[in-house]
Amino acid sequence: MAEIDDSVTALQTMPLVYRSLDEVDYVREKLRPKLEQRIAANGFVVLFLADAGWVKFFSRKPVVMPGDLKKQKLFAWAGDNKALDIMKAAGYQPVSLETADILPGLQTGLIDALPSPPFFALAGQFYGPAPHMLDMNWAPLLGACVVTKRTWDTIPPETQAAMRAAAETAGNEIRAQARREMTEAVEAMRKRGLIVHGLTPEAEVAWRNLAESIYPKIRGSLVPADMFDEVQQLLKEYRAGKQP
Repeated sequence: MAEIDDSVTALQTMPLVYRSLDEVDYVREKLRPKLEQRIAANGFVVLFLADAGWVKFFSRKPVVMPGDLKKQKLFAWAGDNKALDIMKAAGYQPVSLETADILPGLQTGLIDALPSPPFFALAGQFYGPAPHMLDMNWAPLLGACVVTKRTWDTIPPETQAAMRAAAETAGNEIRAQARREMTEAVEAMRKRGLIVHGLTPEAEVAWRNLAESIYPKIRGSLVPADMFDEVQQLLKEYRAGKQP
C-alpha cells in the first residue's frame, strides 16, 4: 500500500502511537476519506481497509528492554533504506533481507530478531529459531483490498455499488478474523515452545521513550508530516472523549 501512496504509513509506521485497536479503528475511519482520495489519485480504488492486529518482536534471545534488542541483529525489509537509517541512528543492527530469507536468516544466525504479527510468525515458523516474543503492541499492520481505477471504471455503476457493499462487509469480517488469529497464533506457538515475555511498567516507559525519540526522524521521512500530525491530533481527541 505504501508503494501506491505513502500516506498509509500513518496507520502502521508510528511505533507505540496507538494504545488499543479501538484507537486504530477510530483513526483509520477518520483518515479513510483522505487516504482513499490520495490512493485514487495514483490510479487505485480502495474497496476496504483492514489490519492484521499488532506487530510483536520475536527473537533468538529474550528481549524485554530496548537495550536487549540492540544486542541482536534485527530484520529489516529490503529496499526500505529510510527505515534502515533510522534503526542504525537509534543504535540497532538492522539486516536488510527479502521476506523469503527470514527463516533461513534466523536459522543461520544472519538475523536474531524480527518484528512480525503473530500469525505470520506461526505460518513462517519463525518461533522455532526465535522462541522469545515480547508481548508489546509495537504497531498495527495495515492491509487493504484495492482495484485499479482503469478496471473499476469499466464496471457498471450498479455493480460498483454492490461490490462496495460486499467489500465493506468482507473487510469487517477479515479484520475481526485477523485479530482473533493474532491471539490464537500466540497460544498455538506457546504450545510449541514459544516463551512470551510480559511488558513491565519499567520496560513500557523505556520503549515509549525510545519511540518518542525517533518520532522526529519518522515524521516527514517514513510518514508524511501532515499525516503524522493529524494522527497525533485525532488520538488526542479520541482520548479526551474517553475521559470520565
